[in-house]
Amino acid sequence: MTSIAGGPTETGDASGPPKYPNRFRASGVKARHLRAHVLVVAWLGLALLAAAAQETMPVARWLSVHMFLLGAVTTAILIWSEHFAVALLHAKIPDERWSTARLATANLAVVGLLLGVGTATPVLTAVSAALLVAAAGAHLVMLIRLGRGALGGRLKPIVSYYRAATAALIAGAVLGWMLSGGGAGGPDRYAGLRLAHIHVTLLGWIGLPVLGTLFMLWPTVLGVRMKDRTTKVSRWVLWLAGSGLLVAAAALTLGRPRPAAAGLALYVAGAALAVRLLVRTLRGNRPVSAAAAWMLATATCWLLIAVVADLVWLAARPLAEAQAAIDALLPVLLVGFAAQILLGALTYLLPVVLSSGPKDRATVRALLERGWLPRLVALNTGVALAALPLPDPAGTTGMLLAAPAGAAFLILAVPVLVRSGRKASTVAGTAGASRRPALWGTAAGVVLTVLAVLVANSGGDTGDPAVASAAGSGAATATRTIEVTLANMRVRPDRLEVAAGTALRLKVTNADAQRHDLEVEGGPSTPMLGKGDSHTLDLGTISEDREAWCTLPGHRAAGMTMEIVVKDTAKNGTTEHADGHDGHSTTASNGLDLAADFSDGWQARDAELAPAPGGTVHEVELHAARTTVEVAPGVKQQMWTFDGTAPGPTLRGKVGDVFEITLVNDDTGMGHGIDFHAGALAPDKPMRTLDPGERLVYRFRAEKAGAWLYHCSTSPMLQHMGNGMYGAVIIDPPGLAKVDHEYVLVSSELYLGTPGSTAQVTKMRRNTPDAWLFNGVANQYAQRPLKGKAGERARFWVVAAGPSDGIAFHMVGTVFDTVYKEGAYALKPGDAGGAQVLDLAPAQGGFVETTFPGAGHYPFVDHDMRHAEAGAHGMVEVSE
Repeated sequence: MTSIAGGPTETGDASGPPKYPNRFRASGVKARHLRAHVLVVAWLGLALLAAAAQETMPVARWLSVHMFLLGAVTTAILIWSEHFAVALLHAKIPDERWSTARLATANLAVVGLLLGVGTATPVLTAVSAALLVAAAGAHLVMLIRLGRGALGGRLKPIVSYYRAATAALIAGAVLGWMLSGGGAGGPDRYAGLRLAHIHVTLLGWIGLPVLGTLFMLWPTVLGVRMKDRTTKVSRWVLWLAGSGLLVAAAALTLGRPRPAAAGLALYVAGAALAVRLLVRTLRGNRPVSAAAAWMLATATCWLLIAVVADLVWLAARPLAEAQAAIDALLPVLLVGFAAQILLGALTYLLPVVLSSGPKDRATVRALLERGWLPRLVALNTGVALAALPLPDPAGTTGMLLAAPAGAAFLILAVPVLVRSGRKASTVAGTAGASRRPALWGTAAGVVLTVLAVLVANSGGDTGDPAVASAAGSGAATATRTIEVTLANMRVRPDRLEVAAGTALRLKVTNADAQRHDLEVEGGPSTPMLGKGDSHTLDLGTISEDREAWCTLPGHRAAGMTMEIVVKDTAKNGTTEHADGHDGHSTTASNGLDLAADFSDGWQARDAELAPAPGGTVHEVELHAARTTVEVAPGVKQQMWTFDGTAPGPTLRGKVGDVFEITLVNDDTGMGHGIDFHAGALAPDKPMRTLDPGERLVYRFRAEKAGAWLYHCSTSPMLQHMGNGMYGAVIIDPPGLAKVDHEYVLVSSELYLGTPGSTAQVTKMRRNTPDAWLFNGVANQYAQRPLKGKAGERARFWVVAAGPSDGIAFHMVGTVFDTVYKEGAYALKPGDAGGAQVLDLAPAQGGFVETTFPGAGHYPFVDHDMRHAEAGAHGMVEVSE
């Protein structure tokens, strides 16, 4: 059989003890193993400590995961992959000084990454990531050079697993560095990079060497001869798992979950092939280490379970939903697989490497295996509780079960390392003293790093308004409570404007599947919030600009920030909250006071739709111009308009009518064009951009009925439409019944700021409007209700102008008996059913009809409550 501690032996004795060449029993090599495993145990202990602090320190969870993976697991893989490569290739042992330098560099890089990411220091993070890549690159070069001229053995292909895994570590380090800087894009980009990082690290850097090493470690632990097909199967497994992981990582980086699922299918096939061979290796004889055998077996089972579930979720769900589901798998991969495989391997390997003979090895193994069965049951029960879709206490209970099992191994391993250290120092004297400072210094740096990062992130909500208001001065003129939502790697609103002296409270709700928090500069912070959790922060009196952000590593850089800007002219309001359908909210998501009064002389846009004019040819002249209009109570904004209004004039006709539109560009600073969705014609000439002062005639025949959008055709259309250049064309369906009232409502988004400015365009690209509107003004029909009488029948034409959001139009207190959408009836009077919402994507249109059952106030809203509470709501006042 093959000796995993030394090298291949040709005795064929499956029952006798493995033979270890003297070169692996040298005191210098043993001392290096001892020092490396002191680091492993130290990282494990610190990871447990950080995990225990995660409820009070948000960064502690991230720290615990990376201390375990980058610290403990990476150190173990670096030391053992070199060890096994030498044994399997029959190669010369590398220079110990260079091996020690690589290991110390990697641990130093990990220390730097923990400090850099934990304290949000981009330069330190980048330098440390580069240092880790350099250490991994040196390790990869060493593994490649070992194969040159080496004799090799039957398990030589396993070294390729270590080479592929090291390449995965390099990729994982680069992806991690990108994530720490925000992911170089929006939420979907961040989610894709994060999932790629997770897969490359857990399935590549950890999964590949585990699969490869099991080909030799599993038979050795069982005390049996490995199967003849092992070499062939190992090649197939690496090809399947390695290529599958490459496909999955590339697809996730590009935000493509289904191709990633296909790649994971290849990985599963490779892992299953390996497991099949390992199962066939089982025999009835007693294993050399029952504890190690059971841990290795259960860890491998958890790997298969997790990857299969991972595959299913990526194949069936959008990226954001898949990310949330895969996050739920992390306890399985981290504890059930990675931690357990590490504990199982060390349970077998530490006695082999650190003992001085068979008797000493048996003593060390007996110590490490003490109470192994209860530990095994507790750890795997805990993982199962954390993985199953059970109520929250089950997951917490599971981790509380698993953590002591890991801690117990550390308690047992410490005396083993101390005992071996004493023996090594007795044998070696001070011969290796000159090479110890690098690793022992790194160990000391690890402890200092943990303390520094935890202290730097130990701030929390004081719960004392007096403390929160210490940053302000003077008495508050009003108290404002703002609803703040955390979701999709964004804080909404991302900007608040408040008057100096305002006493500000933030009601923070996490609407995301991921956990988030919010910390205010120089002020309080929320605890870590799960999905649906809320917490109110009392910031006290605001006298200067402040910033708030999510403290989880990489989230601030990814865009989870909010600005609190002091404006002397900002309006003060009272406490703002949702009061139900009749009021919704007095404040838009960015702090706009929707309950404030409109300016003197302001008039609401008339929503009543006039009947189609007579005649079959309709000549209209539209002027493109910049106009300052009131877009919310007391808020004026320069808009880009057709005929001075946003939206532009509503046009109406019948099927077959001809529209001759003369567009005149009165804007002296830029070009504009126009695009009528109601017409079908080649766009080259009529939709071209007009320079300032130019004009054109756009002629089209309305061949189809519907509620159509028109908008500026000049790029970038996101900016032109987002600044008001849109309108509606109503083409009556044949036989349209008469009603008592017809209203037209064009829904859109409001982006405050100088049109075309970087700040405004950023909001447009992020789809973070300041408000949502009906007919160009937030809240106008809440303050100036539409009118009707009981028993009257009303038709509401709705066009979703966007440019990015659609609408779910709903009216409280009525049921729609007619629904017409995109040129077709979905519901007609007399049908048995009714409708509650007219749902329109951007650029779609239609109408609904209802009869008011009695006198009262009938609110109408965009039933996306984020939109409704930020301006997209109004009222119909119905009298007797």
